[in-house]
Amino acid sequence: MLEDAVTAVNGVGEKLAEDLAAMHIVTIRDLLDYFPYRYDVYEIKPLRELIHDDKVTIEGRVVHEPSLAFYGKKRSRLSFTVETENVAIKAVMFNRAFAKKQINPGDTVTLTGKWDAHRLQITVSNYKKGAADQQAKMQPMYSVKGDVSNYKLKKIIQRALGDYGREIAEILPERYLRDYKLPGRQKALMTMHFPKNRIALKHARRRFIYEEFLLFQLKMQLLRKLKREATKGNAQRYQADQLQAFIAGFPFTLTKAQKKALNQILSDMKSSYRMNRLLQGDVGSGKTAVAAICLYGSITAGRQGALMVPTEILAEQHYQSLTELFGGDANIVLLTGSVKGKRRKELLASLESGEVDIVIGTHALIQDDVFFCDLGLAIVDEQHRFGVEQRRVLREKGLKPDVLFMTATPIPRTLAITAFGDMDVSVIDEMPAGRKAVETFWAKENTFERILGFIEKRVSEKEQAYVICPLIEESDKLDIQNAVDLYHQLQEFFPPEVRVGLMHGRLPAEEKEAVMKQFAENDIHVLVSTTVIEVGVNVPNATMMVVYDAERFGLSQLHQLRGRVGRGEKQSYCILIADPKGEVGKERMRIMTETTDGFELSEQDLKLRGPGDFFGKKQSGIPEFKVADMIHDYRALETARKDAEEIIETNLLAKDPSFTPLEHYLENQILLTEKLD
Repeated sequence: MLEDAVTAVNGVGEKLAEDLAAMHIVTIRDLLDYFPYRYDVYEIKPLRELIHDDKVTIEGRVVHEPSLAFYGKKRSRLSFTVETENVAIKAVMFNRAFAKKQINPGDTVTLTGKWDAHRLQITVSNYKKGAADQQAKMQPMYSVKGDVSNYKLKKIIQRALGDYGREIAEILPERYLRDYKLPGRQKALMTMHFPKNRIALKHARRRFIYEEFLLFQLKMQLLRKLKREATKGNAQRYQADQLQAFIAGFPFTLTKAQKKALNQILSDMKSSYRMNRLLQGDVGSGKTAVAAICLYGSITAGRQGALMVPTEILAEQHYQSLTELFGGDANIVLLTGSVKGKRRKELLASLESGEVDIVIGTHALIQDDVFFCDLGLAIVDEQHRFGVEQRRVLREKGLKPDVLFMTATPIPRTLAITAFGDMDVSVIDEMPAGRKAVETFWAKENTFERILGFIEKRVSEKEQAYVICPLIEESDKLDIQNAVDLYHQLQEFFPPEVRVGLMHGRLPAEEKEAVMKQFAENDIHVLVSTTVIEVGVNVPNATMMVVYDAERFGLSQLHQLRGRVGRGEKQSYCILIADPKGEVGKERMRIMTETTDGFELSEQDLKLRGPGDFFGKKQSGIPEFKVADMIHDYRALETARKDAEEIIETNLLAKDPSFTPLEHYLENQILLTEKLD
């Protein structure tokens, strides 16, 4: 049985079993599912096709007797010449003095190692006497621990496949194998461990990429279904005619993307299940307008709405803009930490009695003494700024309210549907008409005085500027311009009438709020800050964003910073001061100057940095797949998601016998996950 302990395999004793357990190999199934992380390919190519610094394999005849030199303690260098394609190639081997007796003039040898095209030299990592066809062309390489060597693990897997290979059952329905031309599970698994050639391996990998994505998406869809079924009887019967009249009163026309997202959200609100939706939209794409319409829909359904934001100043801005938008059509209140004493008691009483239609606030919304009369819709803005527990508390403030999470951090669709697999995802990927794109430039540090002159000119025309730094104070470890130093420099550089402010993460919350308020009211003209201003406040008068040491930031972060300007009618500018040493840094600057599309940037950022960096280590919630890579295999991810949706929506697991093995495998996987949790 595949669930037998790994000690059932001949040659696996207690000590070896302990080392295997450290690699999460406990059962025979674990052993067979432990795939190589790479394959050494022993493929002879013509010399003209070999790439400098690549790992290559060459076959040739030894011309002279090898030369052996010793240096340091027990260190040696063995050199000899081989002839291949009538070209003399120098071969070098380190710390293998014993090979001198094995390699003789006239011998045919197969050498694998790092190729130096300039010197016509190979630094040998593996060698074998004889021609290349005498050995396997592809060697699997496993990640090993303790006393488990690659050779030993390979032998154990080979024995396990011989003894238990016939028990590897197919779990995918025949239709998927046929439609996607995938090999069967048994054949694919054997190929993953012992591939005959590149093509066979490619198809085996394709099979497991699809299988991993499908199983993951099925778990997510089942989770979503269970959540929905637990929240029946939650339909919000909003008044469509009142909603239309409300939208018609807007001073602007909704974009196609806004309308599409709005229809998806309203459809969720009308359904009997609780909404659990993520609304993604670039900075300035009009998420707030969509949120306002949905909140109004809840009011016409006789329910209350709540909007939770990360900071007081952002809560105040939303309060002002929504009060203007609603006119006298709703009783809107602001609940933040600043609301205290008698005013707070009165506000909480009117909220509980149902007099309040919409409450906008910070963490103050989730305090124990906050009660709603009938919360129908809870919206969380910049959802990644709140913890899971905080979001849960807000959800529980109402009787299963619809929940809409909003984020201005553009997450590539492939990542969004994976990381937020138990949520529905709506995207506003279109900017309102007439909005001017922020002009972005990459400059070197020696132009800084010219940039400051440009800032001074903009300030003289009643505009404002941000100057962003990576660090707060001087660091011995990193030569990066810091906020405190720069603040003092700018105070000296600018005339007294140009007021410079300082903002960073170590300031108390009240001071941060005060500084941002001063900047919003144009009492501060130039704000020196760390990235704490990345998300939030809307200052239409700010037209300049200067980012110092810009190569230290990721594309998505730079785009978020750029989004702080360009919110008014005047042309805005973003200047990235950077002197990147590596190619990745230079590519990042080039991409920033060429595109203002947040979603395109996030895709590029993902390619440059990887998903772990994109979401932040450990917090990402992104699953680790053995074979699949959701950046490179996004087409398979999309296909698996669609198939998973069809399976769950049409209940194929229960209705179609060909899906029974998949159902059983999935049940075992979910049980295993629950045990681990």
